[in-house]
Amino acid sequence: MSGGRMTLAVPNKGRLVEPTLQLLHDAGLVFEERDRSLVSRVENVAIDILFVRTNDVIEFVRDAVADLGVTGGDLLAEAAATLPVVRPLGYGRCRLAAAVPSDAPLAAAEDLAGLRVATSHPRATTRWFAERAIDVEVIPLSGAVEVAPRLGLAEAIVDLVSTGATLATNGLRPIGDLLASEAVLVGNPAALRESADEVARLDTMLGAVLEGRRRKYVMMNAPAERLAELEALLPGLESPSVIPLAHAGMIAIHAVVGADDVWGLLPRLKAAGASGILVLPIEKLVA
Repeated sequence: MSGGRMTLAVPNKGRLVEPTLQLLHDAGLVFEERDRSLVSRVENVAIDILFVRTNDVIEFVRDAVADLGVTGGDLLAEAAATLPVVRPLGYGRCRLAAAVPSDAPLAAAEDLAGLRVATSHPRATTRWFAERAIDVEVIPLSGAVEVAPRLGLAEAIVDLVSTGATLATNGLRPIGDLLASEAVLVGNPAALRESADEVARLDTMLGAVLEGRRRKYVMMNAPAERLAELEALLPGLESPSVIPLAHAGMIAIHAVVGADDVWGLLPRLKAAGASGILVLPIEKLVA
């Protein structure tokens, strides 16, 4: 923390850039993105955003050049860094998976014993197989991992997979996952101790946005006599709010529900007597 301002390192290129910037803006941080190779000063909070190469975020935080950083869980595992994870961020989800040619007679990671495995994550891959006493030869590659079996460089690969479409395009199929990954907020241990209050404030704002994204605000009208039935359908944070309406025997019910539950819930609410159902986004939610 320099001059009373925290420094947050974020990627300047790659798949984590846009969702990270969106999260920071949604959390209320006001800053410009004129040049992501430079430091951007947040106007309304004592934070400076440092745009660096994705692979450098961990090193910047580890060396206390930055107090906090946003990186991928897979990169954290590859760096074998012991940086504390302040909060998983819920985006950039993927998995580090072992894959083989579709016509190969291999069904599980254990079947790779004695074979060559190409990967851009050599440390994490070597560690994972060593921990399970599976003897493989790890072939480090910086890119184009998917073509390694076709070129005869290796019999299998370990690479990041999200949908699996890239594997299928290259005639590969997954046979096992080494680890799950998503974007994470990491911190320098000293900064977390010395700037605990500032870190907690930022974490609260980020957490409020992430929690809001996972929820929807549902409002409906219903006969008062159906309240118990409707309340049983609402898996909200707490009991729903119930408001009497001008028409006798009618109430309004307000509740917070999981975003993934909404579309399965709506027909059940309607069948239980709800009408005029509104589903609204939640900007921030502090549970």
